[in-house]
Amino acid sequence: MLKIKNILLYILCGTLLSCTSSNPEEYKKHITGYWEIERVLLSDGSEKEYTFNQSIDFFEVNDSVGIRKKVQPRLNGSFIVTKDSETFLLKVEDDSLRIHYKTPLDSWRETIISAKESQIIIKNESGNTYFYKRYKKIEL
Repeated sequence: MLKIKNILLYILCGTLLSCTSSNPEEYKKHITGYWEIERVLLSDGSEKEYTFNQSIDFFEVNDSVGIRKKVQPRLNGSFIVTKDSETFLLKVEDDSLRIHYKTPLDSWRETIISAKESQIIIKNESGNTYFYKRYKKIEL
């Protein structure tokens, strides 16, 4: 029963988001920064919650070109930067902002469903939707 309620809630949210007039170009200004996954809505309708993230994503965008890196926050406020890194190109296509990645081994794209100061929602080619919240430094 809870699963059905979640699915209906996401359908309602998706309908409301599609009815609002938003400019995908405006999303670009919110992408740069440190982001952690809050939850993932999988393509089969199930959901996975993340209460703690050992690594987070750092995005940096200049015009329509960007880089995405995995970083690990440390207690002193600094980050350990991993070797995982991808460059990307942002393009508005079909009234959506798309992230185009290309490496020597592969190419893929993701769609930014929404981007604001505190949250980014990204859908990948497999149909999984990632809800990111802006990373906040751990306060001890």
